[in-house]
Amino acid sequence: MPHTDLPLDVKLMTVVTHVLVVLFAALCLGALGTWLVRHPVWTVRAITVHGDVAHQNAVTYRAQLASQMKSSLSGSFLTLDLQQVRRLFESVPWVRQAVVQREFPNRLRVTIEEHQPVAWWGPSGSGQLVSRLGEVFEASPDDSDGLPELIGPADHAPQVWALYQLLSAEFSRLELVVERLELNERGSWRAVLDSGARIELGRGSPDELLERARRFTGTLSQLTERYPGALQSVDLRYPNGYALRMRGVTTLSEDSPGTVTNTR
Repeated sequence: MPHTDLPLDVKLMTVVTHVLVVLFAALCLGALGTWLVRHPVWTVRAITVHGDVAHQNAVTYRAQLASQMKSSLSGSFLTLDLQQVRRLFESVPWVRQAVVQREFPNRLRVTIEEHQPVAWWGPSGSGQLVSRLGEVFEASPDDSDGLPELIGPADHAPQVWALYQLLSAEFSRLELVVERLELNERGSWRAVLDSGARIELGRGSPDELLERARRFTGTLSQLTERYPGALQSVDLRYPNGYALRMRGVTTLSEDSPGTVTNTR
């Protein structure tokens, strides 16, 4: 049978029919998908909070985030912006990091990592704390007894906390407690003991500052045996020794105790 071409108008009609069928099918699928997504079965019914929640709990989170969560959860479980929910939880005091996951069919699972405070950033009660990772965050602890004070430029918190750990371990060998560590704008360090005694460390790398502290702790017992009295201040900025002031006397010490000047 000889092959005959269809008229052009018939071809166009066939193409248009196929296009219309495809569009209709796509619209039907889209409508069905929209209906399924908006179906009440996909409404978020519950949020469970897990992980490190020593300073917060699920009830507290709901109370603090109630109004914001209402707008964030207005969409479907399937279309919910998990990053937006994460940011809401991370805006709560004490929360360092939040991981938000979907749990089918209509629940959210939030895993919390809280900051672990180790010191005040600034004076005690300032409202800013330093975590064990050297991060500054805003919160007010229920029990702040024993937290040292770290002071310095805002972007130097990790360095201040790292040096505090080194010095605290060194001074603790003599049962001395570092209550405050300060880094001023000129890069000079000062430590304050819980007795109120000031220790001028000066400038330098952590290793250099630690070496100065060791020079002091290695000879202090000899001085206190010879010159009993309360420690008032120590200047470790000398190249080969240090100057020490005790109640009633002042000493200049190098590798071994040096001269003493009466200060009464």
